[in-house]
Amino acid sequence: MIQVAVLGVGLIGGSLALALKKHENLQITGFDINEDNLDLAISLGVIDQGTTHLAEAVVNADYIFLSAPVETLYELISFLRYTPLKKGVVICDTGSTKKTVLDMARGLEKKGVHFIGGHPMAGSHNSGVEASNDRLYENAFFVLTPAEGVPEEVVTGLKNLLTPTRAKVVVMKSDFHDQVVGAISHFPHVIASSLVNLVSGYNGNSDWYRQMAAGGFRDITRIASSNPRMWRDILLNNRRVLMEIYHDWQESLGELMTYIEQADGDGIEEYFARGRAFRNQIPEKQQGVIPPSYDLYVDILDHPGSIGQVTTLLGQHMISIPNLQILETREEVQGVLRIAFRTLEDMEQATKVLQDAGYKVFQRE
Repeated sequence: MIQVAVLGVGLIGGSLALALKKHENLQITGFDINEDNLDLAISLGVIDQGTTHLAEAVVNADYIFLSAPVETLYELISFLRYTPLKKGVVICDTGSTKKTVLDMARGLEKKGVHFIGGHPMAGSHNSGVEASNDRLYENAFFVLTPAEGVPEEVVTGLKNLLTPTRAKVVVMKSDFHDQVVGAISHFPHVIASSLVNLVSGYNGNSDWYRQMAAGGFRDITRIASSNPRMWRDILLNNRRVLMEIYHDWQESLGELMTYIEQADGDGIEEYFARGRAFRNQIPEKQQGVIPPSYDLYVDILDHPGSIGQVTTLLGQHMISIPNLQILETREEVQGVLRIAFRTLEDMEQATKVLQDAGYKVFQRE
């Protein structure tokens, strides 16, 4: 029987465990410092057994998954360095930076341990083991970054183990991985937070900045609401790459600002056309490292009961509505009512239900 240890039973670790349980002849032991969380994970069928003792969780493991925040990964790796482990055990993490983690894991190979960095590039706006979903990683990239010297057959074995996740498992160098996610995830969070802080400063002189920020501005900066402590750790661990991207971004932004300063209309249009052309090539329905938003915009009449009619209609079809909002600022969107959904399937079903009922429904491109 294959023994798997999942260290950190939250959304990421729990979803991974649920998917792996589709294997026959496999047992999953969960480790967490919160015993109540382990009891919940067992009751939900996420893990087979749980323990708050780390050494007990890993002693018989064939595979160990470190599903914890970046800074906690270092503590776990340090502990495993001095803990009895099965010879040939494969250790994989789920952090969003890879080079610093692999540097920390250097030397484990002397214990007969194989370390393969991992980054499942999928997430959710929900959290906790109760939000675990065996389809969380479906169609998402799951990047593996093997430490130097890890045999190819060991990497292949881990790929095979991850088959039930239905993720697109790819292998790349750790430093290249950090460059890619730095550009498509880490630096966008920097820009979003910086822009929000800029507008927040302006808002000190007039609250109209905050009031009119609903709609497009709120949409393009939604990732600024991410966990501050988590992003502190991620950015510090990828700071060299981020500084390189920052200088490249300054050049790119400087190009546009020069066109604006010189009133170069052709230059501005060409700059935006280049950006639009590349963005239109980005897959729409593929999981990405930044959790997608599933929002619909619906035209409704301004009279009592209009919102209730929409929510009742969706409720009759058992479609959950986590959030809705009346938009006062609609400069970049059509529709006065914004409805948020948890999944793409819910949004697509709601679109059909509302259109069949005669409503005009829009999505952001």
